Amino acid sequence: MSRTLVIWLPPVAALREENTPYPAWLRIDDGVIVDSGQDDGWVGAWETPQDEDADGRLVALAPAADVPLRWLHYPDAAPAQAAAAARIDALKDSLGDAASLHVVTGQPAGEGQAVPVAVTTHAAMAAWADWLKARDLAPVAIIPATAAVPPPEPDTLWTAEIGGEQVIRSADRAYLSDPELDPLIAGNHAVVPLDSDRMREALLLTLAAPPLDLLSGGWKPKRSWSVDAAMLRTAKLLLVALIAISVLVPVIYAIRLAADTGRADEAVVAMAKKAGVAAPDPAAAEAELDRRLAAAGGGPLAFSVPASALYDAMGDAPGVSLKTLSHRTDGTLSTTLAAPRVEDINQVLLALQARSYRITAQPMAGSDGQQMANITIRAVP
Repeated sequence: MSRTLVIWLPPVAALREENTPYPAWLRIDDGVIVDSGQDDGWVGAWETPQDEDADGRLVALAPAADVPLRWLHYPDAAPAQAAAAARIDALKDSLGDAASLHVVTGQPAGEGQAVPVAVTTHAAMAAWADWLKARDLAPVAIIPATAAVPPPEPDTLWTAEIGGEQVIRSADRAYLSDPELDPLIAGNHAVVPLDSDRMREALLLTLAAPPLDLLSGGWKPKRSWSVDAAMLRTAKLLLVALIAISVLVPVIYAIRLAADTGRADEAVVAMAKKAGVAAPDPAAAEAELDRRLAAAGGGPLAFSVPASALYDAMGDAPGVSLKTLSHRTDGTLSTTLAAPRVEDINQVLLALQARSYRITAQPMAGSDGQQMANITIRAVP
């Protein structure tokens, strides 16, 4: 449910009095006026709403005594240009120092439409701001009360009571009624009372789509960041879920890895059993297989393992040649390498060390001027 509380701001002259009268007010629920008055009856209903899920807003109406309204026409100007021109013309036509005036213009919806212009003072805005602040009220908009009076029929003027003020509305102006000046301003035009039902409908339309807002320029409220309780709860739940997922992912991965490792260990033990090796775990099975292969002259201690690594390393050093090669049963490969430069032999040694072989080297000079080295390579990394 949407709720709107409308409060008429007191005239500036009334604020100077010792006892400021209660403002006129009305409450609107879902576009229907449900309560009104000119007392403090709005306070309880606004501060303690019946519906906790209600979407409420406060709109203040500025009195006609302090904010008259004009409509200026610029048929050939675009809406933005018309609004700028209306502001300049309103300042030209206003009395007093321009710096003390607060001029607000609306922007017409289309080209050729009239531009509403409200003129008040910064002193009045400050007085209303203090009055609202003293009551902990923060309206979303301050609309001139005269903006709610619809335009009259041709050759007539409306007179309507709004917020305890009698307002006159002509084709291009809306202002506070003055019994002595009204006949002079009306001239030969008839002043016709506006039907209360029509005035009520016009007020509701104005509140739904305000033609202008006095809370603009220097009086525009500064944006304040507020934390929505529901969004905060959602953010907390998302944070908890993120932490839980962050913890569960590695835990699940570890469980799956442990399960896969267990299955692999069982498969190794089963394969070793088929080979006649009875072992309680894969490490024991691997040790027993290495022992049997070593005894048979195979496995990682076989000649082919370090010899293959040696030939691969020599493939990256074309200048290195093999002079002698022998193999012992403990898996050690002995060889003599020759090369034009010591750096070429070192390249082979570094390649073997990169493959985690244990290397010993004893350099010596060859009879043909080449560099030579006696090298041993441990077959087991």
